[in-house]
Amino acid sequence: MLTDSHCHLASHRFASDEIPALIQRAHAAGVTRMVTLATSLDDLDANLTLSGRPGIHACIGIHPCDVHHAPDDAIAKLAAVAGDPRVCAIGETGLDYYHAAPDGWLESTFRERQRGFLRQHFELAAAAGLNVVIHTRDRSEDASFEDALAIYAEFHQAVRAIFHCFIGPWTNAKRVLDLGGLVAFGGVATFKNARNIRDTIARCPAGSFLLETDSPYLAPDPHRGQRNEPALMRHTAERIATLRDESLDVLAAHTNLAANAIFRFPSDVI
Repeated sequence: MLTDSHCHLASHRFASDEIPALIQRAHAAGVTRMVTLATSLDDLDANLTLSGRPGIHACIGIHPCDVHHAPDDAIAKLAAVAGDPRVCAIGETGLDYYHAAPDGWLESTFRERQRGFLRQHFELAAAAGLNVVIHTRDRSEDASFEDALAIYAEFHQAVRAIFHCFIGPWTNAKRVLDLGGLVAFGGVATFKNARNIRDTIARCPAGSFLLETDSPYLAPDPHRGQRNEPALMRHTAERIATLRDESLDVLAAHTNLAANAIFRFPSDVI
């Protein structure tokens, strides 16, 4: 059994009537547990509805690229459903310095709103007894990672964070782990030019990372450029197991235990 710790099943790229077949394909590939993430108030209900299906859980949050659309009381609206048993974490939140500020916004103002929302997500997680899923992305260097890590450091004694779609060097991964957080690896691990992340994957201790697809984005080789889906995580898992010189069963076991801990899943599920 594999856990896809980060997918977007409510994406417009997945028609609602194809979800049963998508889940069936995932199960056939050995991916029997999925975490679907809201990125705005608009897809909150859809993700909660999907998480009513066996093996699917939801995270609730405002993506950093959507903070300009979100009302100032967006976190209060999330708080109203944070206690729902279908909710396993807060997110997707974070900082995105890759995309340009939207029309009418200064870059500095847009980034400051992102940082404010990230802090509010951490505050909500602490109050709800949940953990946080973080997105970071930069055009160059790693300013969003540095800023997000600094905010995480303010809350790390109460909340654990998953830095999803992690593609940074081992030195940065270790800084996340030292705060009690996890990193998550997806399809980028299979790309031919992803040497940096392969070293990080090999050096991460068992129990310190998760597997993910970020579907419908970032499909692994040999499906790169196509629409991603949870079933394709099997390619990523097999590649990561090879990089770590361990069997797929061993990889599945320790990444599932890590998912159990961070998402508060039953401890007997591995």
